[in-house]
Amino acid sequence: MSGVAVPADDVRVVVAQTTAVERFTAFATTSTPALFRIAYLLCGDEHRAHDLVQLALERTYRAWGRVEHGDPFAYARRVIATARVDTWRRTRREVLAEPGTLPDGEGAGPRTPDAGTALAERDRVVRALLALPVKQRRVVLLRYLLDRSEAETAEELGMALGSVKSTSARALARLRTLLVPDGGAAASSQGENR
Repeated sequence: MSGVAVPADDVRVVVAQTTAVERFTAFATTSTPALFRIAYLLCGDEHRAHDLVQLALERTYRAWGRVEHGDPFAYARRVIATARVDTWRRTRREVLAEPGTLPDGEGAGPRTPDAGTALAERDRVVRALLALPVKQRRVVLLRYLLDRSEAETAEELGMALGSVKSTSARALARLRTLLVPDGGAAASSQGENR
């Protein structure tokens, strides 16, 4: 190209654009493990959790044009919660996981010498969560696992703010009795001394 000047107007810049399908695929790939954990903690059954995640991804895909620029993870999480509530209403009974049947799930991380202890502790916490009534479990998951405010939790569950506060307090008290060796007495007395 020696001696040939190329006018600036002829320079083409190629911008890589991703399609909506590619963006959804990336979202689904990164969000599926977290959605599975949420679904599993809500239903206590690995197979139902997979079904809930698939339903959430399907509905999120259908609404992708509306939810893509907002918070698609919140939308998918809401689909899981709503679908699970629908199931509870239909069946009116809860099927909990049997002790020792908890899946490791993806993202459990590399095994370390303390992995056995960590896994046992995780199993103990998940079993305690599954022992809570459904309403309490949903409040605890949103408030503490997903770090939602009381107002956000109330809105997402369709509850009054006061109900979220009282349900959360009862759930935490129950978890203390299940998880703290002395039944939570030490934790309660520390809270009273503050």
